[in-house]
Amino acid sequence: MLRIDFFFRGNGRVLILVFLCLILASCGIRKSIKHVPDVKQYSLEIPKVSKINDSTFSFHQNYLTKNKQQLWELYIKGNPLQLGYNNGALTQNLMQKQEEIFFSKVENFVPSKFKQKLLRGFLKWYNRKMYLNVREDYQAELYGLSQYSSDKYDFIAPKFRRAMYLHGAHDIGHAMQDLMVVGCTSLAVWNENTEGGDLLIGRNFDFYVGDDFAKNKLIEFVEPDQGFSYMSVSWPGMIGVVSGMNKEGITVTINAGKSKIPLTAKTPISLVTREILQYAKNIEEAIAIAKKRKVFVSESILVGSANDKKAVIIEVSPKNFGVYGVANSSKIFCANHFQSDAYKYDKRNQKHIAESHSEYRYEKLRELLQENKRLNPEKMAAVLRDRSGLKDKMIGYGNEKAINQLLAHHAVIFSPEKKRVWVSSNPYQLGEFVCYDLNEIFSDKRLKSGDFAKSDLNIAKDPFVDSQEFEDYKEFKFAHSEIQNAIDSDDMILTDDFIPHYQSLNPDFWLVYYQSGKYYFKQKKYSKAKVEFEKALTKEITTVPDKENVEKYLKKTLRKLK
Repeated sequence: MLRIDFFFRGNGRVLILVFLCLILASCGIRKSIKHVPDVKQYSLEIPKVSKINDSTFSFHQNYLTKNKQQLWELYIKGNPLQLGYNNGALTQNLMQKQEEIFFSKVENFVPSKFKQKLLRGFLKWYNRKMYLNVREDYQAELYGLSQYSSDKYDFIAPKFRRAMYLHGAHDIGHAMQDLMVVGCTSLAVWNENTEGGDLLIGRNFDFYVGDDFAKNKLIEFVEPDQGFSYMSVSWPGMIGVVSGMNKEGITVTINAGKSKIPLTAKTPISLVTREILQYAKNIEEAIAIAKKRKVFVSESILVGSANDKKAVIIEVSPKNFGVYGVANSSKIFCANHFQSDAYKYDKRNQKHIAESHSEYRYEKLRELLQENKRLNPEKMAAVLRDRSGLKDKMIGYGNEKAINQLLAHHAVIFSPEKKRVWVSSNPYQLGEFVCYDLNEIFSDKRLKSGDFAKSDLNIAKDPFVDSQEFEDYKEFKFAHSEIQNAIDSDDMILTDDFIPHYQSLNPDFWLVYYQSGKYYFKQKKYSKAKVEFEKALTKEITTVPDKENVEKYLKKTLRKLK
């Protein structure tokens, strides 16, 4: 998963301070901060939005509505500049709310005005070459979209530049944390591994900026004046693609890999995948597009193709490129490590496999596919919702070793040959999966009916949503924040019954015992701390570094007890 604290924990703080001197000296910044795309070549009609009701808005054939599953559905068409304006005009309130959620998180993590100034300087320096690596038509679209951004955050950067920064947030987050907290999972199956033999793809997108950020999911149906029409799932203010499919049946999903921390932003990965959707009709064309773009972090792009009736994984990084396919199999899995020959001897990738939770989730996919020989959309949803560990071991809710970590921004299922897609509704992957048929949506049929979803093919919500365990998990998240506050605070004391109750809410999760141990250690209750750290070590700990941290705390506790 990618968390919002990427700028401000560990590497982020160091980088901001290290680059301060470079910011003051760099002449390369001046060009980038003055850059504005040339949009005069595009015709433009300023949108006049009609409000049909509180959740439905239109401008000509452009349309925004909210369905009964609380998913926002957006249909836009036009040239790049017009697309941006249409998007911004229709989603303005949603986009500004999304900006507020994102930047309020930033303010919470960096309350100091001086450090906020450092951060703004760092962003200027770090993103100084981004505009040189983003297509001019996408810059024009971002310019149009940004005209509807809030004035409130102009102190961070002008609207257009801020829109560019936000499209690199996914990549910068990976860079600042050296990719240690990313846990997306995706898979593709075809031929003997699906009912009917058609290609089927599923993915969980674990991008977490808090529950508020995930509330307003946006499903975009885009009809550009050049290239192929496509759909994508993301959030208001986003023109890049993290999960999507075009009318030709090309699908893209992204999973972070392991790479060095780059010194400058280049092409955001979501704009590379957007280009693939808009301009590729087969795997060969998708590879060619990915190969010509300069990226600044490592990423796996799982590409499915109706025309090729299979899927491959394109593995990109700043200094390497590989393609992983399966010659004698009809299934392919993607976690957060690379599999192609190009990365066979990559030491960072090997270390990531050994120390992270990526390989564990990969093996869990193998296990689930052994149990489910032929998948259909409903069975794929069950795979994406799976919360258990290997051999069905209970590993605690929210454990990053699980396929479903109970924090995904969205899950998606693609049937490229049928041009159908299922999108999860809140919470996480647990709500109803809503079905869309691109053949109908990009035709006169939708315009006549006014409906986007093909509701008779929806996949029912997970019964876990209505369980006491899920209620406990929601309470656990609140309690987890409380104990973290107590650990960070110098004067906050928890009640005697807090920790037993906290642990009872998620008893199989190693983290509840580790947190309890840290709290007791801070309170100098070393005997109690020892018990909790020892309990944590009996559970399925997420990563090798996490286990080492528990062991270090236990050693410190034992020294205190001598």
